[in-house]
Formats: sequence, structure tokens, C-alpha cells
Amino acid sequence: MDRMQTHSTGYPTDLTDEEWSQIKCLVPAPKSGKGKRGRPIACDRRTLVNAIFYIVRSGCAWRLLPRDFPRWQTVYGYFRRWSQDWTWTFVHDTLRDWLRKAAGRKVAPTAAIMDSQSVKTTDQAGAERGYDAGKKIKGRKRHIAVDTLGLILHLVITSAAVQDRDAAKSLIQGLVKWFGRLQIIWADGGYLGDLVPWVKALRPFGKLHLEIVRRCDQVKGFKVLPKRWIVERTFGWFYKSRRLVRDYEVRLDHSEAMIRICMIRLMVRRLGNI
Repeated sequence: MDRMQTHSTGYPTDLTDEEWSQIKCLVPAPKSGKGKRGRPIACDRRTLVNAIFYIVRSGCAWRLLPRDFPRWQTVYGYFRRWSQDWTWTFVHDTLRDWLRKAAGRKVAPTAAIMDSQSVKTTDQAGAERGYDAGKKIKGRKRHIAVDTLGLILHLVITSAAVQDRDAAKSLIQGLVKWFGRLQIIWADGGYLGDLVPWVKALRPFGKLHLEIVRRCDQVKGFKVLPKRWIVERTFGWFYKSRRLVRDYEVRLDHSEAMIRICMIRLMVRRLGNI
């Protein structure tokens, strides 16, 4: 039987009352009534969300979830269900829109920055694995597009063997579909080539173009590049959640959910500080 849980477990990843008030209306309520064997559901939504945040931030396996939380099977069940029914996407996108408005921006962005990040996978990881010869990493590649605040607009996960230019078409098509006011996309030199005219052809009578931010070959050492540093900072946020240091997930929708949950926690904290 699930242990009766309250929302207060005392971990740094737990939501404060103010933070929970930001998202409680977005999280689906657990099904009322009894389970398959007549057991009453004994954990509330806030406790479930706290448990999932703990998994993402600490990087522990589901089976190692502390006993302060509900049984790991229960928590994982809700995580999987919310990954499949687009709950994480809905919560993430709603919070992003709220945060943009709080920052004085319009909900629909006009600019985006895209880049990719190759990460190693484990032996238990499922399909979509490959070798990135440039980074010398065997695993998967995260392709993301962010706004000028570093918040994710769209993401695609592929094998690490997929070239950035190839995956970018799927990424950009998603951007164009959901963000009609988009006018410019910044990217690095890895996206040079046929992709530039391809982007322009997506809206032949509109203003949409891909701008390549080049690195000056004469500059030695590290240099912060205009616009590109924004998406690099977002990748840095990922690594603050140990679950994202590697891709442990068998399913791609779970990999995407883990990224969105990381950003949800970050955005909730920001909204709570406004």
C-alpha cells in the first residue's frame, strides 16, 4: 500500500507554497476513487511533483527514491502518463508564456537561437543512439531552439550521429508551426549550407531568415559570441540537473520530458521571485 504523503518532505527540490501556487492549476489531479485492488490513492499532486523534481535534480534511479515520497512505482507511473499525454509540454509552455509576459515580452517570440548538445547514453538506453564523430560521443543529441531569455521554444532528440543541419529542419518546422511571428533564427557555423535558403523558402512572402553567427578565426581562446551564448547558457542549466548529465531514458518522450521538467523547476523558481 502506498504510504500516506503530505507535501512537506524537507528536500531542497521541494516546491514552496508560493511556487506550488504557480502550477497547481496546471497539474492533472490523480484519479479519484480506488486502484485496481481497492486501495485508496494516498498521495497528493504536490508530493508527486516534488518526487519527480527530486529524481531530475539528484539524478538517482527511480528505485532509489527516498521513502519520504510515495512508492517509486507510483511516481514513475505518473511521470510516464504525463509524458505520454503531453502534460509536461503543456505545463512547460504555459510557464514559459507567463515568464515572458512577466519579463515584459510578448508571448509569441520574433527571434530564436538554436544549437545542439551531444550526451552519452547508458547501456540500458533504447533506440536512437549513434556516434558523434566531432564530439567523440556515443549517445544522443539534443537539438533545441530557445528565445532571447534562454527558454525552450522547441526541442528534438535524435541519435548523436545525425548532423545538425538535418535535424534542424524538423526543429525549424516545429518553430514555424507554433510561432507565427518568428522572423529570425540565429545559429552557429555548423548550420551553413542549403539550410539558409531552405529556411527562407518556408515563408517566401514573409520575413524569416537564418543568420549564422560566425566565430572569428583570428581570435584565440574562449570568446562569448553574440546570441549564441544564450543557448549555451540553457545547456548549462541542464547540467545542474544530474539526471540530464547523461541520457538514461529508454524512450525519447521520456528524454524530452526530463528536459522540460528541468526547465519547469527553473521557471517556477523565477516566477516565485518576481
